[in-house]
Amino acid sequence: MEPKKNPNVDPRRNSFLYFSLGLMAMVVLSYVAIELKTYEKDLSGLTKKVDDSFLDEEVPMTQQLNVPPPPPPPPPPAPEIIKIVEDKKDIKETIIESTETNQREEVVKVETVKVIEEEPEVDVPFAIIEDVPIFPGCENVPKDKRRDCFNEKINQHIKKNFQYPEAAMDAGQQGRVFVNFVIEKDGSITIANLRGPYPVLEKEAARIINKIPKLTPGKQRGKAVRVPFSIPITFKLD
Repeated sequence: MEPKKNPNVDPRRNSFLYFSLGLMAMVVLSYVAIELKTYEKDLSGLTKKVDDSFLDEEVPMTQQLNVPPPPPPPPPPAPEIIKIVEDKKDIKETIIESTETNQREEVVKVETVKVIEEEPEVDVPFAIIEDVPIFPGCENVPKDKRRDCFNEKINQHIKKNFQYPEAAMDAGQQGRVFVNFVIEKDGSITIANLRGPYPVLEKEAARIINKIPKLTPGKQRGKAVRVPFSIPITFKLD
């Protein structure tokens, strides 16, 4: 039967040789370490002489001058004298009575308080008010026709009182003035706003509206209310 391992690669084949070499190396290193010599260094040249001559010098004596001591601090201010004023007024103690009731006390019934709510005043537009303001001359007109009668009467009033301002005619001023006025609860007229191209035309439009006679005020749910109304007045030169 042939061996399976190669004898040339056996690691134990040269083990004795390796052991001998290691032993010899250890002997040589031990000998060198024993025979190695060391010398102390001379540090005499590195020392430096210290100059201590200043220790022999005499220090002159100093004489203390007679300096007056500082003045003492000022005394603290005297405390204010508080006068105690005797209060001769008698203090009345408030007696807190108990709110609990017993069987002997009678409980008084309080009647129900009726709170009357005041409705806020609101302006009702002419187009939706229940009872429109009545222009003089429209009293006998049926209720459903009074709105048309009011518009017709106010247009007649404007045509009747219309006067073209001479200053506007000389300057060639023309245009349309939009007038917003309010029919008050008593039937009087209050101009709220004027908007036109020239102040002279606005002034003439205000004069015409202020000449409207007193009206019968408009009513909403049977109560007189303020009614805003707007109308344009046209100024045109031929």
